[in-house]
Amino acid sequence: MLFDSSIRKELGRSFGATLVVLITVVMTMMLIRTLGQATKGNVSPSDVMLVMGFTVLGQMSTILTLSLFVAVVGTLSRMYKDSEMAIWFASGQGLASHLRPVLRFSWPIVAAIAVLALLVWPWSNQQIQELRAQFEQRSDIERIAPGEFQESSDGSRVIFIDKDSIAQEAASNIFLVEQRPGREVVTSAKNAQLQSLNDVRHVVLTEGQRVETDAQTQQTKLVHFDTYTLRLEDSPGGGHRRVNARALTTQTLLQSPTPVNVAEAGWRFGLPLAALNLLVLALAITVVNPRAGQSVSIVVALLAFVIYYNLMSVGQSWVASGSISMATYLFGILGSIFAISALGLAIRHHRWHIKDLWQRRGVQA
Repeated sequence: MLFDSSIRKELGRSFGATLVVLITVVMTMMLIRTLGQATKGNVSPSDVMLVMGFTVLGQMSTILTLSLFVAVVGTLSRMYKDSEMAIWFASGQGLASHLRPVLRFSWPIVAAIAVLALLVWPWSNQQIQELRAQFEQRSDIERIAPGEFQESSDGSRVIFIDKDSIAQEAASNIFLVEQRPGREVVTSAKNAQLQSLNDVRHVVLTEGQRVETDAQTQQTKLVHFDTYTLRLEDSPGGGHRRVNARALTTQTLLQSPTPVNVAEAGWRFGLPLAALNLLVLALAITVVNPRAGQSVSIVVALLAFVIYYNLMSVGQSWVASGSISMATYLFGILGSIFAISALGLAIRHHRWHIKDLWQRRGVQA
C-alpha cells in the first residue's frame, strides 16, 4: 500500500541519519568522560577505548529510543510542512491511521531496545566494573607514578617519588607513609631500587630516615639508615567486592527482589514500554507552524523526551527507596503517560476542541 510504504521509507531514512548523529555525539561525550576518569586514576589508560565502547553499547537502548522518537517527529513535521498530511487527511487517512505504519516500522527497533535493556545493558556494565576492579587491584608497584601521591591497594600506604626518576626500576626522593597497627611510620629516602628476593619484589631505600609515631602515647622515634629494604606485595588481597545492581542480570534482579534490584528491573522493563509510549506521543504532539519552521517540533520533542526520562528516573528512585512498587511504577507512571498520549492522539484524530466538548456537555445536560 502506498500509504504504508511511503511513510516507512521516510522513517527509515530519518531514523538512519538520526542514529548516526546521536552515536557520534555520544561516543565523543563518552570519550571525553572516560579520558577524565583515566586522568583521575579510576580507569586504566590502556582500557579507555574498551570502557568507552562498553559504555556506548550499554546506552544503545536509550540512543535507539531517542532516534526513533526524533525520526517520527521529523518525518511528520516534514509531511505537515509539505502539505502531505493534508492530502492524506483528505484521502480518508486520519492521524490515528499513521500509527499502523509507524508501528510496523518500529517493532524491530523496539524488540532490539528490549534485548539491549534486558541483556546487553547489564553485560556492558559488568565488563566496565571488571575492568575498573582489575585496575584498582593492580600491584602496589604498578600504582607508583612519578610526581603523584599514590595510595596502595589496601589503603595502608601512600607513596610519592620525584618526577626526575633515574630509570623504570629506580627512583629518587621517595616519601612513604605507612599505617601500621598502633603506629604511623613516615619514611623518606634519597634513592630507591627495585629488587627481587625469593620471587618477591622489594624496594631498597638508601640514605634516608624513618619516623615512627605511637598512636596511643604520641611518642616518636627517629631512625636514620643507609640501607632499608621494604617489601611490596605484588598480589594484594582482593577481598569482597560489592557488585552494582546495574551489573546484575535481569534474572538475578528478579530472584533477589531488594528495593534497589526491583528499581533496576523496573527501569529495564520500562525502556521498551517508553519507546512505545513515545511513538504515540510523537503523533500527538507534532504540529508544524509554517512561520516557526520545522525545528520547533524537534525542540519540543527533545524537551518531551528529557521530561519523560526524568520521570522514569524519579520513579526508579521511588522504587529504590521503597515508596512505590514496580507495578505502580510501570502501570502508574508509564501507564499514565500512555493514557495521556493516547487521549491527545484521539483528540487530534477526531479534531475535538475543548470548546466543542463543553458545548456538547451543556446540550446533554
